Parts: sequence; structure tokens; C-alpha cells
Amino acid sequence: MFRIEDVHWLDDHGHVRPPLMLYLLLLFLARGWAIFVMSLTIASDRSELVKLFYPDRSDFLIALAAGSGAVFAFFLVIAERRRKPLWLRPLFGSLRLLLAVLLTVEAVLLVIRLSHLTFLFDWPMALDGLLLFWSAIYLYHSRHLKAYVADWPLGE
Repeated sequence: MFRIEDVHWLDDHGHVRPPLMLYLLLLFLARGWAIFVMSLTIASDRSELVKLFYPDRSDFLIALAAGSGAVFAFFLVIAERRRKPLWLRPLFGSLRLLLAVLLTVEAVLLVIRLSHLTFLFDWPMALDGLLLFWSAIYLYHSRHLKAYVADWPLGE
């Protein structure tokens, strides 16, 4: 599974570090939560930033609900870095499956949003579709991500 050129994936303890693309994928999937947290920093009107990205309140609430799985996956990554609690280990082993399910949910939500526009071209939705496509390819082909998920064995 490992090649000699993959040694840069390892940290000081010999464990595989999380790929940077994993963090970017989680940020993409949890972008509703990221916008919510950024809106908390605005002192005057917190809802203006949210309205900029999500003009319809229901779209924002759906983005928060769909992004909850990505927030959970981020906490799994944090737990793996600390190697505890051990009861999360079986859940961490299914991280790639969880990400695939989250990408599928995001794709279904994109199709629903496109149907509201009667499938007319819209730049933000085109960018979402492109990022979904790249994320799915990354999830399927990344050797680094596969090695990272397999690095926290059950016996540890």
C-alpha cells in the first residue's frame, strides 16, 4: 500500500497525516456552518452575510442540516489525531463511506435547487456541481485518504 515516496504523509509518530484535500472537502460540505460562524463575527447585522450566500432562509437551514455530517466527520478527524476515544475507531473506519453519503446528499440538494430554477444556468450552482464532481473523484482515487483511514487500527 505504501511506496517510498509516500513517506512525507507520515507525522513524527509514524501515523499518516490527514490530507489537506480532506479538510477542503469537509469545508465544502460544511460551508453552511462556515458561513454561520463567519456571520457571528459581524457585530451590526449578523443575517446580512447569511443572506448574501443563502437568500432563502430554508436553503440555509437545509445547508446546516446537510453540513452536520461534515462537522461530525471533522470531529472524527480530530479524534483520530489524538487517537482517542477508542470507541470512535469503528466510525472512523467508515469515514470514506460517510463522505460518499454526504456528497450524494449534496448532489441531491443541488438537483433540487436547480429544479427551482427550471435547470437554467447559474454560476454558483455550476461551481457547486464542479466541486462535487472533483470531490467524488478525489474520494474514489486518493491513495493518501485510503491510507489515512486505514492507519488507525482497531487494536490500538
